Amino acid sequence: MNVKRTWLRPALTIGMAGALVLAACSSNPDATTGDGGDGLSGEIVVSGSSTVEPITSIALEDFTATNPDITYSVDGPGTGDGFALFCGGETDISDASRAINEEEVAACEENGITFVELQVGIDGLSVITSPENSDVSCLSFGDLYALLGPESQDFGNWSDADELADEIGADFGEIHAPYPDAQLDVTAPGEESGTFDSFVELVIADVAEAREQDETTRPDYQASADDNVIVENIGGSPSSLGWVGFAFASENTDAVKSLEVDGGDGCVAPTPETIASGEYPISRPLFIYVNADEAAARPELAAFVDYYLSDEGIASVTEAAYVALDDAALTETRAAWDGR
Repeated sequence: MNVKRTWLRPALTIGMAGALVLAACSSNPDATTGDGGDGLSGEIVVSGSSTVEPITSIALEDFTATNPDITYSVDGPGTGDGFALFCGGETDISDASRAINEEEVAACEENGITFVELQVGIDGLSVITSPENSDVSCLSFGDLYALLGPESQDFGNWSDADELADEIGADFGEIHAPYPDAQLDVTAPGEESGTFDSFVELVIADVAEAREQDETTRPDYQASADDNVIVENIGGSPSSLGWVGFAFASENTDAVKSLEVDGGDGCVAPTPETIASGEYPISRPLFIYVNADEAAARPELAAFVDYYLSDEGIASVTEAAYVALDDAALTETRAAWDGR
């Protein structure tokens, strides 16, 4: 199976690249245009969301093409793990597929880390199954809770969720049970991932709260911080179920099928248009967090963020197959950076 890493140029199979990318780059007096050189050097260290990693990797690759005296590293262990590194002072930029939470803010404050939050794009969580699974085309939030929520532990078959789905259907909109009598093979992000947190917040939490359950997923599925592993596993089982960021699903349509999702207003497919408009019910913002003190002290870091938010740099969002901010949102992001 040829699973594509969306940020690599050209796209490669998962066996052809590691999680850590190292490169070099040179001086740039005008980071918004990528012109020239002015003696910039140093190292830029980025970690965090595997969803945002492709965007930042493309921006860094392009920035370093004209800045060969700067080295960088970028990896994607997950948003939560990334914030732990960032608030510990170990990274310069933290990629994030959710906003920083109160505990993480407190950790940053305790360690004297000040930061600037910058939204760079929009994602739609894609609920995926195998292309061979012709029995399922759309799932509601109620379905997803019945199949993946905290009350679905030990459901080995799709049909094991029928009774739970019937029970919650009256309160949570249209339910598409009965489900196929087929093995339910779930592979999805783990708790270290912002994609996990976003799925719980957007899909699971309201139903779980109303039913007085823990706001989390079932614990008994194969969790991975690597979206390529998720895509490979989903494509390898004819009755699979999971979720990833939009780019990983859209770049691997030969391996996985994206399902429509009903958030209460009917079934909607994830597309750039429905994600940008918010019509797709599992849309979410994507961020980078920049260490403000380091950016003030190190011209190479500030220059890179200048480039990232330039017209040329922010094009990395769509090149990585995510959804661009509209003009108003991008202006707000740039203002936040300029006003730091």
